[in-house]
Amino acid sequence: MDRKLLDILCCPVTKRPLQPLASQDLEALNRRISGGQAYYMDDSPVEATMDEALITDNGSRIYRVDDGIPVMLEARSIPGKAAERDSA
Repeated sequence: MDRKLLDILCCPVTKRPLQPLASQDLEALNRRISGGQAYYMDDSPVEATMDEALITDNGSRIYRVDDGIPVMLEARSIPGKAAERDSA
């Protein structure tokens, strides 16, 4: 993701800055998506895994990035807890 774009983007709901979702958190999120355990804020299931995502700096919301373009729609955000890694 372009650093200049990332510097100006913020969550449209919380107005918090965004940062790339860490690779380990993205892997945890994709496991939940593959297992049918991840939902958008509108309660519809997240059906496609992600290569890239953004998360608010406080970890409350995740936004997918498709082909380098952030999908910044409130209903299509994912609760941040969906990316929490499982305890081992």
